Amino acid sequence: MQRPILTTSGRDGARGDVPERSYEKIRRILKTMTGLRLENYKSSCVKRRIAVRMTSVGCDTADQYVDFLLTEKAEAGILAKKLTIHVSKFFRNPSTFAKLKDEVIPDIFSRHRLEGSRSVSMASIGCAAGEEPYTLALILADCFREDLSRFNVSIHGTDIDSGILHLAENAVYGAESLDETPPEVRDRHFTCKDGKYHLDPLVRNMVSFARCDLLRPTCKAATDLILCRNVLIYFERSSQETIISSFAESLREGGFLVLGKTETMMGKARELFLPVCRIERIYRKA
Repeated sequence: MQRPILTTSGRDGARGDVPERSYEKIRRILKTMTGLRLENYKSSCVKRRIAVRMTSVGCDTADQYVDFLLTEKAEAGILAKKLTIHVSKFFRNPSTFAKLKDEVIPDIFSRHRLEGSRSVSMASIGCAAGEEPYTLALILADCFREDLSRFNVSIHGTDIDSGILHLAENAVYGAESLDETPPEVRDRHFTCKDGKYHLDPLVRNMVSFARCDLLRPTCKAATDLILCRNVLIYFERSSQETIISSFAESLREGGFLVLGKTETMMGKARELFLPVCRIERIYRKA
């Protein structure tokens, strides 16, 4: 992406720059008008996205954009969507899902058989348009049919953007969302209509969705598996530790947490989990 051209004009100085004073105003506007709280996000990431939006609407300075936010009623909602990350694919990082299929999910079902429990719970946090939780459902449908008939398996997807969750519930995707999906899985579970891929309703109905702020997670107690990949990198370190600690509270004893390839345990959170596969960022609750 081309960087905004920096010039010295306007009340704030450089075009495309978001000074802290203006950033605070934008934060307050978004909190009031949309409920989105930015105080725990990395300001550098947020400011870059705000600068891109400023340029796209023709504002030379951040102060001009503040005025634009206050006068254009729809802009706050548009900006909130631009600031929340919705990039995902089916089977994104295939090696991670291979590890889940071959080791993690069998371990979960084995523990439940030994304990005589019939309820298995999995969650995808920051699920975007549903590709990740649906990938779990596809793996279960293809490789764990006997376990599905024996256990009551629930898969939950959560995201802060209710609009993107509506897309997830519809389960209709462009070809780019499936470019890491094995062809036989795509052909078996998707129907292509007018260039769009429609997920099999039987698989779609395996997943439920709900709006949730990552800093206020609502995973029920005794969750067996939580996936939260490529989301924590946008939060400040203290918030990352808080989020990971909340996952530990939600997971059952021996439950699993999967992070993104560039994310790691840090601080006191490292005492809550044991590494299962460092390469794939898979951890087990200590």
